[in-house]
This record gives sequence, structure tokens and C-alpha cells, in this order.
Amino acid sequence: MNTLFDTLTGRIFDIKRCSVHDGSGIRTVVFLKGCFLRCRWCHNPESIDFQPQILFAEDKCTVCGDCVTVCPHECHTVSSGIHSFDRTDCMRCMKCVAACAFGALKESGSLYTIETILALLEKDRGYFAESGGGLTLSGGEPLAQPHFSIALLKAAKERGFHTCIETCGQVDFSFLEEAAHHTDIFLFDCKESDPARHKEYTGVDGLKIQDNLRRLDALVAKIILRCPIIPTYNDCPEHFDFIARFSEELKNVQEIHLMPFHPYASHKNKQLAEPYLMGDLPAPEKEQKQTWRDALQARVSRPVRL
Repeated sequence: MNTLFDTLTGRIFDIKRCSVHDGSGIRTVVFLKGCFLRCRWCHNPESIDFQPQILFAEDKCTVCGDCVTVCPHECHTVSSGIHSFDRTDCMRCMKCVAACAFGALKESGSLYTIETILALLEKDRGYFAESGGGLTLSGGEPLAQPHFSIALLKAAKERGFHTCIETCGQVDFSFLEEAAHHTDIFLFDCKESDPARHKEYTGVDGLKIQDNLRRLDALVAKIILRCPIIPTYNDCPEHFDFIARFSEELKNVQEIHLMPFHPYASHKNKQLAEPYLMGDLPAPEKEQKQTWRDALQARVSRPVRL
């Protein structure tokens, strides 16, 4: 194996094996830290920060006080049977995580080598072969760690694995272009059509994303368009019109996936001690999701899936 592959490391917050929602077949999904967007509805808020973070699940805490003993900056306190975690002076040294025997404190963002991930893929080679699955890079934004992600995709392809990458598109096009040499299919996000609303909801206007999608399509890269649909945000006729028109302009979109909002991330925001920005917005009903799918399918030539 190339020495670069042996030494290059990526910061990863989760690895999910046997996933069936992130590309074809059964897949191993590697979730990388770091993102250039700040989507209000982000369902992986622990993915945004490039650095390691500490998740605190209060429901798992036994108030044993071991974290209090080891924390060098007195960020943890126990009083009247209640464990408090003040992150003001936290240096993320992870000593409290190591001391927690019950998983109430968890590190998000460990370093992995490419060889470690390849070894995991080898364990599932049989599942991949039977189902048409493989490796998917997700995040965060995988190309926010471009050298690691591209090297991992290259190494996986050299071993015969099907590869897929999910991207928000807010990256230098050179990284998309290089990744395309080692990627079987791109899961490319389409979050909002109006630049002003895109900036309000995600922090950027989305114009670079649209341009990158056009340029990636011109490379004859296979693309699945993934469209988060958020009630009261982008579930409007103008946005669906854009999805229909834009997807038909592109020549290499294989499918369109509608990704309806769900509030599952709210507990992660709490564990990070960060505000959850979506309030009590509920997930759309099954009938509403089907209505969206049917209406869009009537206007496009590619399959639309939920």
C-alpha cells in the first residue's frame, strides 16, 4: 500500500456498517467531521465543527463523579445528585470521556487511518458483492477533508469496492473533479433554490453549489440529487419548480431523492449544549411526503424516491 495511504488520517465522528440508505445495496458509511454550511435543520450537528467535541448524554449519567476527579479545568461538577458540565474552560482533552464507564460522555471526532477503514470494508466484502453495496463517505462535508477523502476513495477503488460520496457542493471544484476519478456515484445535495433563502437557512447563497453541480455533470459523473424538504422552509412551489427544471437540464442525474425533515437531531444539540433551531417543527406525514413525490415525478424523467 502507498505510504501516503498508510499515514494519512481523517477525523471521523461515526462509522455505520450495513446501511441501506446512502447509496446502492448494503454500505459502510464513514462520517467525516467538518462542514462549510450551517443548515438550520442539520441532522448531524456534531459534524459541523472540524475539531473533536464531547457529547454529554444526561440520561446515561450515573452521577458517579469520575469525570469530576479527572477534569483538569473543573468543567464537571456534581451537586445534590446533579451532574453539570460547564464547557467554558473545556480544552477537549477527553480525560472525562476516558473516565466515563457508562457512555454518558462520548468523543465525537476520532482520527482514523485509511488502512483501518479498509480493514472494516474487507469484513463486509461479501455483503457488498451480494447487494451491489460498498463505501459511502458522508459528514459533515467529506471534501472538507479533501486529501484524506480522495485518498480513501482511491484506495477503496483499487481494492474493488464500489464508492459513493455525499456532498453539499460548497467546495473547491478541483476536489470534486479529483474525487470523480475514484467515485462511482455522487449524492449531491440540493437544499434551496433562492439565493437569499439559501443563505438564511445555510449560511451561503448556494450559487457556487449550483455551478459545481453543473460542472460535475459535465464530467459525465453519475449523480443522485438529494433534496431535503423542510416544511415552512422550502416546501414551496418555487423550490419544486427549480428541482424539476434543474434536474432535467442535467444529463447525468440518475435519480432524485426527496429527504423529508425529521427532528431526530434535537437530542444531539442538547448533548452538545447547542441550541436546536427548528423548535417543535414536526416531521411531515406520510401522505404529505407521497404527495411531494408524486407531484415531482409527474414533471421529471428520472425516478423520484423517498
